[in-house]
Amino acid sequence: MKLLLTSSGLTNPSIISALEDLLGKSAQGARLAFIPTAANVESGDKSWMIDDLYRCKNAGFEMDIVDISALSKEIWLPRLQSAELLLFGGGNTFHLMHWVKKSGLQEELPELLQTRVYAGISAGSCIAGPTIFNSVQNLFGEKYELDIREGLGLVNVHLIPHLNSPYFEKITEENLREASKDLAEPVYALDHDSAVKVVDNNVEVVGEGKYLVFNE
Repeated sequence: MKLLLTSSGLTNPSIISALEDLLGKSAQGARLAFIPTAANVESGDKSWMIDDLYRCKNAGFEMDIVDISALSKEIWLPRLQSAELLLFGGGNTFHLMHWVKKSGLQEELPELLQTRVYAGISAGSCIAGPTIFNSVQNLFGEKYELDIREGLGLVNVHLIPHLNSPYFEKITEENLREASKDLAEPVYALDHDSAVKVVDNNVEVVGEGKYLVFNE
């Protein structure tokens, strides 16, 4: 299984190069399915999501947008099957996980990911780990009406995006170090220019920014 877990997507050439290595080909003309579902419950300006999409376009991907909460499985599954990269966008982690389960995508992912790469931006990266309701993830203070705790378990690490971002004031080394004490698994905290590349459970940090690792 191949994954690229990012804080803010394809923000620099090193991250794009790592993704191309996972794909085994250039991003130019590669087929990307972008899943925007996590952003549906986020209010206000969505320019950050437009920026995420623009960077994918600039990298050369052919892009489809597939909202699994708005389409039936009969529509979204063939479109994901036609992609080489499944990119789960940012927003509310709990909302995204709810729809990955409710739509039936969670059941389809093991087969899909045999021949496709999983990539995440922010919430899309967070759901790849074992849990989304935990001491480090809860520093974001996300609200959701349903009690959802489990992640996809595609990797046995916790991914925390937006390290040292002015928009997420609690995602600092001091707070993460204390919160990580309650977890047994490694915690990878990434700034906007860092990413985690995973090949068959082998984890490597890539990018051009800063990152922190706890419990390793």
